[in-house]
Amino acid sequence: MVHPAITRLSSLLGGPGIPGDTVDWDDLARTTGLSLPADYRDFVTLYGGGEPDEYLGISTPPVGGSPYGDLLDGLDFDPREDPTALTGTGPENPEKGRLLPFANSANSDVAFWLCDTRVPDGWDVVVFRRQPLHGEERWVRFDAGFGDFLVGALDGTLPNPFSDSGFTRRPHAYRNWRQPL
Repeated sequence: MVHPAITRLSSLLGGPGIPGDTVDWDDLARTTGLSLPADYRDFVTLYGGGEPDEYLGISTPPVGGSPYGDLLDGLDFDPREDPTALTGTGPENPEKGRLLPFANSANSDVAFWLCDTRVPDGWDVVVFRRQPLHGEERWVRFDAGFGDFLVGALDGTLPNPFSDSGFTRRPHAYRNWRQPL
């Protein structure tokens, strides 16, 4: 059964058209200590690495041939360490927390998981805005996981998480890395 947030996301993006990426999630967790949220795993399996609306590049764990298979390159903490021992993970300064980037916008904004619990399904999304408007915060934390964050960004139910107008294309579409240009 597909995660409900990914089902909602599919209603916005349409079907994947091309099969997603195959990742051995158990092996990834065993070898790296990193378990990833269920909605993200379902997304990668269904859609694979690529870009919604050719705007937000979504990374995956290493997949042969994929230019989006760089998720582990952003892992700069040991997932086996206790995340509750951290300081500075409050909403006022999420950049001091354990962050794992999973997506980059066309304007170099970066979406991260705030890995502040051992339960990855509880990780909030934090966005670093490369060029925020005057008076806007550079770091923005969303009380949403991967799937709900993408749904909210695409359908406008979340405040715009990015430095620019972001997802303005309608209808939305997903471009898998295997699709020709």
